[in-house]
Amino acid sequence: MATIRREEPDDAEAIARVHIRGWQAGYAGIMPAEVLDRLNPAAWAQRRRDLGTADPEHPFTTLVAETDGRIEGFTTFGPYRNNQDRGDLDPAYGEILAIYLDPARWGSGTGQALLAAARAGLTERGVAEYRLWVLADNARGRRFYERAGLSPDGEESTYAVPLHGGRDPVRLRELRYTARLDG
Repeated sequence: MATIRREEPDDAEAIARVHIRGWQAGYAGIMPAEVLDRLNPAAWAQRRRDLGTADPEHPFTTLVAETDGRIEGFTTFGPYRNNQDRGDLDPAYGEILAIYLDPARWGSGTGQALLAAARAGLTERGVAEYRLWVLADNARGRRFYERAGLSPDGEESTYAVPLHGGRDPVRLRELRYTARLDG
């Protein structure tokens, strides 16, 4: 079983690679292939560094799942983002912003371990309810969350996927899932 630990600054590249592999496998057939094909691990790693996600003072916490020195997955959680805006946080609720695994680890229990660790971290922050957003067409992800006790609460959003060449973005429907931590 993987060890769960807090993200360190040197983890950015490995997390970015896992994130991209998770997107490419999990969103195949949902997002345009041209978007998935152009994902750049170096750019995603730099974005993590720029956001300072490994900083202990950052409002969001990232935990990684590691086996034999290799990062196999991660989760990011923190206060709820009103309207999915990182600048408008509501600490009365928790949010899981991401759980991604290397597709080779799907079904291994690592995702469940990351979710349990995120829930424990949110409980330590004193929140009683947490939320997350999932693409409506992401059947695998929705099943995972539903098995973990989350359910759609009726809130929906649109995730705009930018396309090159000045074309209009692809708009994907997202569903908000919610669960209690205190019961």
